[in-house]
Amino acid sequence: MRPAALVLKRPGPALTTDMYLVRIAFCALGLLAGLGCGVAASGAAVPASDEPTREDCNAAVAEARALAAALPSDHLSRYFAERHLHQALVEAGNGEFDECLDMAARASDEVRERRHELRPGEKLKVLRTDE
Repeated sequence: MRPAALVLKRPGPALTTDMYLVRIAFCALGLLAGLGCGVAASGAAVPASDEPTREDCNAAVAEARALAAALPSDHLSRYFAERHLHQALVEAGNGEFDECLDMAARASDEVRERRHELRPGEKLKVLRTDE
């Protein structure tokens, strides 16, 4: 005879069936919740991207170029603005349109604020690559 402490009682058939029903109900609820989230996510409108495009970049460069063209050709601020515009076009060619807008804004600021001025009698001497 076995001691009473070691005797384990098996659950009856009703308890086993109830456990399966609970598991099935839990899984069904999880599937329904997942499907509901999937339907809600697919029905949601995809927000428009705030990333700048090539057209935005071209418009900013054209605006900054028009500002720079208003300065005399030997003006130092125009020279630096044109260098910024060149870099903006390089960034646009690389697909970095946010950097392109940044460089175009720098060019516009350079022209508007005229940070660089030559003293009377001074001239801008741009060295060539072989100098």
